[in-house]
Amino acid sequence: SFTLELEFSCSVLLDHAEVTLQATSDSTEVTPQDNVVKLSVPIRYEINLFLSSNTNLQRYEVHPLGTFTHSSGPEFTTTLKVQNLGCYPTQNITLHMALPALGHQQATILSVTRVLAENATCVLQPPQEGARVVLVPPEDLLHTDR
Repeated sequence: SFTLELEFSCSVLLDHAEVTLQATSDSTEVTPQDNVVKLSVPIRYEINLFLSSNTNLQRYEVHPLGTFTHSSGPEFTTTLKVQNLGCYPTQNITLHMALPALGHQQATILSVTRVLAENATCVLQPPQEGARVVLVPPEDLLHTDR
């Protein structure tokens, strides 16, 4: 039993690796051909993705329970960035985001007005029929100093 560790170059991408193992000895053997085995294994490269986000709204005032207005709050922009920090190319990345949109008594707390994409295709989809809607529970902040 042994472990074989291979290192691959970022400049040469392979789809499989082949290893030939051969056992030999000083003894005379009748069937030496069965002392050789060829192994071929597929190679999968581990990508190194980095996901970051940034928003221009650092603070938002939440009104007490029961005083919700149905008008829109301030518009804010959230930027999501997916970066490949590794040297291996990647494709067909899918990022799913679930945004909490309803609060106490079904009050709308978030609505997406537009989606801008650079080097990507973004699709805004409403929750599917029968999908579980996650509500944001009311919080008691009376005992919190800050």
